[in-house]
This record gives sequence, structure tokens and C-alpha cells, in this order.
Amino acid sequence: MAETDPHDWIGREFMSEDTMTERLVDSFRATMAPYLAPIVAGEAPLGSHWCLFPTREPMAGLGADGHPAQYPYLPPPPLPRRMWGGGELDLIAPLQVGDRVTRKTVISDVKQKTGRSGDLWFLTLEHDYETKRGPAIHERQDVVYRDPVSVKPQPSAKTGPGAERSDLPALWEVETSPTLLFRYSAIIFVSHRIHYDLPYATEVEGYDGLVVHGPLQATLLLNAVAERRGRARGRFSYRGVAPAICGDTLSVCVDPSGEGDFHTRSARGIHMTGSAEG
Repeated sequence: MAETDPHDWIGREFMSEDTMTERLVDSFRATMAPYLAPIVAGEAPLGSHWCLFPTREPMAGLGADGHPAQYPYLPPPPLPRRMWGGGELDLIAPLQVGDRVTRKTVISDVKQKTGRSGDLWFLTLEHDYETKRGPAIHERQDVVYRDPVSVKPQPSAKTGPGAERSDLPALWEVETSPTLLFRYSAIIFVSHRIHYDLPYATEVEGYDGLVVHGPLQATLLLNAVAERRGRARGRFSYRGVAPAICGDTLSVCVDPSGEGDFHTRSARGIHMTGSAEG
């Protein structure tokens, strides 16, 4: 196989370190409130771990879409469009404000498939977060690479796990806005243009508007599950099934028990689905 074959990267490990600073936590709370579950004083809010370990690529190293042209710990992009596909979290112990956090990342799988929209590559990353107190989070992250846009993406559809649960009540109704997307992009230090550049999102990538971040939706669902349960532990798996568009009201729907299925939906349909257990 060629040296740049993505399959050659399976098994590679990378270590990262970052600090859950008070300023970062305050910025996260200011952006996501009031859609955060209650936590013990001193703990970092659920979902704030996605603000850690950003890729700090110089401007000269960014691609036309705003992503780094080459991530330091990922194989060369096999296709030009990179998307957050979904993942799974095992919440072991809470992160705390001020924690020095280490993350070990392993590239566990690379797969190529052909779908209705063309070729797809699926990259699976396994992340282990630790503090001086021990393990905190185990995460599986699914990254999807796609062909360039050839047709306008189809509207959201009610597909995927949990989508059939149309009876799920909405815990929160979230008004998405360009300001929300801008603030979230800033605190996770992601410059993908589909989140803030409307002409690029609609004319180049073919979306109906600015796209709501996958981890932002996952953060809403993670906190909704914890709000229902009254605790922030267990396993949480999720998958993006269709883009959520800025300006739409996003319903965050979770079973009243906090167990089983959940999803985000708007008038367009279902956007992210998943389930919680444990």
C-alpha cells in the first residue's frame, strides 16, 4: 500500500494535553446556558471536553473550507469534505475546572463505502481522557469524508435510531442563530466555513443555510439526558442523520426517564439521534 493510504494509519496513537481553564468554562456556560444540566460546584459542564485540544493551525495551513488542510494526527484527507458523523461517550468521572487533562487518541478503524451521495470514508478515533485523579471519559468519534458537492443535499429525513419515537417530548426548544454558531465555533476553535459563511455554505457546499455544529447538538442532548436522569454518568451514543440549519427552532427530545432514545428535530425532520444507558 502507498504510504498515504489511510488504512496504514490504523493503530497509530497520539497524546495531547490541555487545561480546563475557568475562562474556557465561563465562555462555554455563557454560550450554552440555559441548556446545561445542574452539576456539582467546581465541575466542568457536560460537553465542555469538546472545547479542549483544538488544532491551532496557522492561517496559511487552512484549506478552502476553513478546516486545516492536514490535521497533525490524521491521515491525509481521502476526500475533500470532512464531517462530524457521531460517536459514543462513556462518562466515568467528571472533569473539574482547573484540571490538566491528557487525551490519548488511537486511530482504530478506517473504512471506505459507496452510498447514494458517492464515495465515503469513515475514520474512527478512540479518545481516553484522564486527569491526575484517573480516567474521566472514553470517547469514540466517527469522522466522515465525502466527495465534493454535485447536487443540493436533500432535506432532513426521519431516519436513524430513535427517529421513530415521534412521541418523545421536547425538554428544550432552542432558537439557533448566527451568534450562537459563531460563539460555539470560537470556543471550540473550529473555522469550518459552513458554520459562519452563508454564501459558502449555500453556494459551495449546497446547504439550505448555515449548519449547526454536530458537537453543539450532542452537547444539548447530553445535558438533556443528564437533566432527566438527575446525574451525569453512563453511556451516551449519537449519530448525525441530517444537517440542522441555523434559524430553525431545534427541539431537544429525550425520554422522561433519561434512558433509551433521544433526538434533535425541527420542522425539517430529525437531525441527530441516539440512545443513553447505564
